[in-house]
Amino acid sequence: MSAPAHRRTSDDDIVAVAEKYTETLRLLSAASVDKPVDPFVTIDWEHPDFDPDARPERWILPRSGDPLGRHPWYLALPKERQIEIGKYRQANVTKVGIQFEALLISGMAQHILTLPNNSPEFEYCSHEMIEEHRHTMMFQEMVNRIGIEVPGMGPLTSLLKHVAIPVTIASPIIMFMAILGGEEPIDHVQKDILRSGEDVHPIMRGVMAVHIAEEARHISFAHAALKERVPQRSAAERFALSLVFPVLLFVLGRAVVTPPRAFFTDMGIPDSVRRELFFESDEARRVFADYFVDVRALAEEIGLMNPVARRFWKLLEIDGPASRYRSEPLRVGRPEPRERA
Repeated sequence: MSAPAHRRTSDDDIVAVAEKYTETLRLLSAASVDKPVDPFVTIDWEHPDFDPDARPERWILPRSGDPLGRHPWYLALPKERQIEIGKYRQANVTKVGIQFEALLISGMAQHILTLPNNSPEFEYCSHEMIEEHRHTMMFQEMVNRIGIEVPGMGPLTSLLKHVAIPVTIASPIIMFMAILGGEEPIDHVQKDILRSGEDVHPIMRGVMAVHIAEEARHISFAHAALKERVPQRSAAERFALSLVFPVLLFVLGRAVVTPPRAFFTDMGIPDSVRRELFFESDEARRVFADYFVDVRALAEEIGLMNPVARRFWKLLEIDGPASRYRSEPLRVGRPEPRERA
């Protein structure tokens, strides 16, 4: 008699999760309708203070959100060189945003073709794609105004465009995991900068504010989609997903936050600085792992943090504590930003 009772409980749990997921989708869709953010209305692009050359010292990299901005090599440079490197860096980060959003849109466009009529997921995915299209236009406007030709992702990671659609067709779960691999690091960096109160250029500040406002919905959707789908998979499938998850986070996270070699070559930044900033130092490893503090909590919640998976997270150096709630500010272990001289 215990087996049927267990089966009924499991079925009830699945129904409850599905109902909660449907309600979440309806709330997210309503927010997209009621609180749209048009960057070409919200941002006063033609204000004189938004001129890229107005008070150019505001392009000096923020110490709160960019490891190069607090590195001794960069801090020792003349202000003019700091500005030059800062403009290139911010333009390239924004170009990466365009490329990642385009990958997301292409995958999600394939995903909605698999959804049934009257699907609340179809409705919300459509809203999200519209918002991501606006983000790519906003990002491109910022890059155009800065006026520097930048590559965005490196040549190897740009190959991701060839796998986005096949992966989405094969597994929507993998697609949602990959989305978090790119969106979580960008969201954490932008929030760190805005929370710090550092004086950054208003173009950059305006773009980040718009992006954060809508990415909150997009990240919530990816979390909810995984919570709804993963527990329904078999034990073997969940085990496989638990190993795939940290690998995807590592690959996509690196693709998004690590500048291409062209940036270091064009700006004359020593290779020793590049390695220290993004790979070899304790701070570099800690900062990269911190990007996934919310995702570690999600992995724990949906049963993807088994002993073998934990070894993968540790091997990839993205392990660590989980957040108590999503977007919890990291108050310990991050270097405090200092006032510029």
